[in-house]
Amino acid sequence: MLHYTSYKAENNSKKWITFIHGAGGNSTIWFNQVRFFKGYFNIMLIDLRGHGKSKILSEELHYSFDLIINDIIEVLDHRKIKKSHFVGISLGSIIIQKMIQSHPERIEKIGLGGAILNLNFQSRILMFFGKLTQSILPFIWIYTFFAYVIMPYRNHRKSRALFIREAKKLSENEFRRWYKLTAKLLPLLERIRNREIKIHTLYIMGSQDYMFLPFVKEIVKIHQYSKLLTLQKSGHVVNIDQPERFNSELLDFFLSKN
Repeated sequence: MLHYTSYKAENNSKKWITFIHGAGGNSTIWFNQVRFFKGYFNIMLIDLRGHGKSKILSEELHYSFDLIINDIIEVLDHRKIKKSHFVGISLGSIIIQKMIQSHPERIEKIGLGGAILNLNFQSRILMFFGKLTQSILPFIWIYTFFAYVIMPYRNHRKSRALFIREAKKLSENEFRRWYKLTAKLLPLLERIRNREIKIHTLYIMGSQDYMFLPFVKEIVKIHQYSKLLTLQKSGHVVNIDQPERFNSELLDFFLSKN
């Protein structure tokens, strides 16, 4: 089973929030959210396979999004959590949106930061570059390059440094296994865009998240259960760039009746 950490709500709430990190990260990226949200909800933090304190279960196993989602469901079942709000960042946003398709009954509301709904020309070039170089370059070089391209500005320095630091804990083989999932991204993202589920979703995006913000703007125009909040002077990892605003807006969304 994946490694997880849970916190009991200080107000004895029965509601849960489950946090899903991005590629190369782990549950430590949610430290600002834990301190805030445990006053209102029970908290579930999950480290994805090979990330954080979750062990590598099999060196030969090929990863799929269905496998990753089954890992998460296993944790929820173990803790007898029938339904939860979900919050994801970057790749975590894709995992949650894929989970909507297979387990909508387990999801209450969704908050997605740095959400990925499509890949622009630059991000596709990045994926192609990673595919060409992953067998000859140390993965942390590739990951660091990606981090600077996706989070290029000085005010992204804190979130960029944290993600690079945590990514160093991944093994080379684990990076490659996760990277192979990028080959399945485009058809998965197309299905996500074309199929709206009736689950209320709040996208929280940085105004400087130039690779992914335009696609989110387009999708909220056609998905009636979706809303977009854009944080000025923030990049891809909004929960680190502007934690106070991220937390307060997300709390209002989760507590609202729609």
